[in-house]
Amino acid sequence: MDFNLELFLSQLQQKKDYVESCLDKILTAQDVFPPLIHQAMRYAVFNGGKRLRPIMVLESGKLAGCEGEALVNLACALEMIHSYSLVHDDLPAMDNDDLRRGKPTCHKVFGEANAILAGDALLTGAFQLLARTSGLPGVNAQRLLQVIDEIAGAAGSEGMIGGQVIDLNVEYQNEEHSLEKLHSLKTGALFTASLRSGAILGGMDANGLTALTDYARHFGLAFQITDDILDVDGDQSLLGKPVGSDEKNLKMTYTTCFGLDGAREMARQEVEGCLQSLNGFGSEADFLRSLAEYLLYRTY
Repeated sequence: MDFNLELFLSQLQQKKDYVESCLDKILTAQDVFPPLIHQAMRYAVFNGGKRLRPIMVLESGKLAGCEGEALVNLACALEMIHSYSLVHDDLPAMDNDDLRRGKPTCHKVFGEANAILAGDALLTGAFQLLARTSGLPGVNAQRLLQVIDEIAGAAGSEGMIGGQVIDLNVEYQNEEHSLEKLHSLKTGALFTASLRSGAILGGMDANGLTALTDYARHFGLAFQITDDILDVDGDQSLLGKPVGSDEKNLKMTYTTCFGLDGAREMARQEVEGCLQSLNGFGSEADFLRSLAEYLLYRTY
């Protein structure tokens, strides 16, 4: 399959627009009392995100023959969790960022306390949304429980939060906790949960789940590597944040460890791994193939 960037970007925008329309319906209206917290939550979610995680949920669900409101709830819950993690990552006690995608970070607009609470509310709301999914037609309760367990594990101390702990504490960045381990937790865990959860909800067989898990592992690494590359030679106006922040903060990255050329080659290898992992699927997985190839062209 030849990669057509223009066609892919059009497809990606359509899927992103759909996800955002769903999020708009699901999130509490900003005028509901107390309005400040709901304004902060919406600000955190509607800040120009790529929506890759909810799109992955929808795509993997489609591969498993699943669709409808249950899958949409699952997709939105993943994005709410991702959004909460960014709000907390940006806090002065964590990465201390003033900008997120070209806009002031949540704590800069609403204050630290309200930003913390907005993140807490998004995380809590995500699991409330998942719980309410159990009452929808055609939802298998056992699969939904498996999905909730999958997502909680990916977001918790042995997943995304654990990765952030390693990132913040240099003493953990040793051979045991390598760069790959760090980002497989901080970035990759939620990608994996997104792909697996949609497939699990749809009842995908073990072979399919294994293939999607392998895809997610390669995708998460390729995404992080290209993120590190963009922090070195990306366009600040497109990134919406200053370049060189990783070096300034003495972060361990793929570019600091392997150089730009080495990182680019590693990204290509991981994308190839994504494509190989989908060999058992037909044209129905073409969007996921294009999504992986897009990482080599992304500018933000």
